[in-house]
Amino acid sequence: MSHLIVLPVVLPALLAPVMAMAMRHDLVLQRTFGLAGQVALLALAVVLAVQAFTTGEIHVYELGAWPAPFGIVLVLDRLSATMLTLSALLGVMVTLYAIGSGWDRRGWHFHALFAFQMMGVNGAFLTGDAFNLFVFFEVLLIASYGLVIHSGGAFRLRAGLQYVVMNLAGSTLFLFALGTLYAVLGTLNMADMAIKAAAVAPEDAALLAVGAVLLLLVFAVKAAAFPVQFWLPATYSAAPAPVAALFAIMTKVGAYAIIRVYTLIFGEGTPELSALVSAMLLPAALVTLVVGAVGVLGSARLERAIAFSVLASMGTLLTAIALFTPAGLTAALYYMVHSTFAGAALFLVADLVRRGQEGGRRPHGVTVAFYFVAAIAMAGMPPLTGFLGKVFVLQAAAPAEGAPVIWGVILVTSLVLIVGFTRLGSALFWKTAPVPDGDPPDAGGGLALPGGLAAAAAALPVAALALMTLASGPVAEAMDRTAAQLIDRPTYIRAVLDPAEPSAEGLRRGGGAHDRGADDPVAPGRGAAPEEEAE
Repeated sequence: MSHLIVLPVVLPALLAPVMAMAMRHDLVLQRTFGLAGQVALLALAVVLAVQAFTTGEIHVYELGAWPAPFGIVLVLDRLSATMLTLSALLGVMVTLYAIGSGWDRRGWHFHALFAFQMMGVNGAFLTGDAFNLFVFFEVLLIASYGLVIHSGGAFRLRAGLQYVVMNLAGSTLFLFALGTLYAVLGTLNMADMAIKAAAVAPEDAALLAVGAVLLLLVFAVKAAAFPVQFWLPATYSAAPAPVAALFAIMTKVGAYAIIRVYTLIFGEGTPELSALVSAMLLPAALVTLVVGAVGVLGSARLERAIAFSVLASMGTLLTAIALFTPAGLTAALYYMVHSTFAGAALFLVADLVRRGQEGGRRPHGVTVAFYFVAAIAMAGMPPLTGFLGKVFVLQAAAPAEGAPVIWGVILVTSLVLIVGFTRLGSALFWKTAPVPDGDPPDAGGGLALPGGLAAAAAALPVAALALMTLASGPVAEAMDRTAAQLIDRPTYIRAVLDPAEPSAEGLRRGGGAHDRGADDPVAPGRGAAPEEEAE
């Protein structure tokens, strides 16, 4: 394939240092290049998504023309294309809001850090190597440290410190997990790991299970799953509004990693490990959902309630993932897209409300409408995507052994979320307040933004929720095709290790030292040699 695959990583990597060094004293230039970079990333993501979904092929990009598993590869399939497009859409929305609201002028290097963040996120979605997944995790986390404390303040510094400590612990565990898996499998290329994990020697099975469980704990930290979820409410509620909105995709990186690793490496090739991971993840997901819903009900501040609602949405998402069935993966992917837009919309609306309160005005009717749409979407009320997403999750869970418990937790917590958001909305929007001097009696007030750009940017994720609701049929069908591709492990392995066509450099990507015989569990999926076919 062309070099387009590497551009979502290279483009922000080039823009970020230029903005940090050459434009550090010119905010207008930073805004221009930052927004242009996000729009370019969106265009790239759309092109890659069209290629991934129309052809159904898995495209592999070899850095330095070194074939896998010896070289670093980037892999584009329907899942990575979906996540690239989602992060690019969110990046454009958040950049527009940061410019319109003036948040980007309250500290240094906002747009440069934002570009580094997008580099790490995009790299995590594209990499086909477990070690480089760790590398891209660190890139996005380092950038997020600066974004969390952007504009300063003791409150943000305390939350940022907790965030740093928790993620450093997760990164340390990540290295331990990778070291353990490398000791057992001798490789960190995900496709090669899948082959070797399926054929691991019995005496190494316990060590392989240790590595798999350690990885699950690492990804649980990133996804804010119970019992390591406590960092999220404080961090997200303290972060600047556009940063909190961008962080709606951060927990999804952890969820993406769980989907990728435990469908490919520890999928049907290791059924005992797959069952173990599901048995651990499902109860943790349900408890996460309960903690998030109770947190929304008990929060006095809107931003903290929204942070807990993001936690609750992660519980629902991880519940669907923990089923590890095609229907569960379809529901998880649909809900992942929905919850990203819903969380971003709520954080941006909360900032509009806060700005109105600081101006001593009543909330504008448009702000109230935005809150209403985003809140019912997050709570799971019909007819928006939250309701449809939860219906998909419930349908996927129906055949599961613990279906009554899953249904009960999801339905009860949905009611709790509705009550919590209703209580907050009543306190924010139904209170009578004196009209400030100089305003006409019917003034709505509350937006007071330069050119209305911030309000327009806040409307974008709300509009995305509405459009996704109208297009739920095609979106669900696309997610179903993505889930089917995830389950088809041999096709992914063959595309990375033994493709049928030569690469763009004219080199055939061979399996290297991984030529497998007829006894290999995945050999039928990789095709027979020409001489074997002749016989």
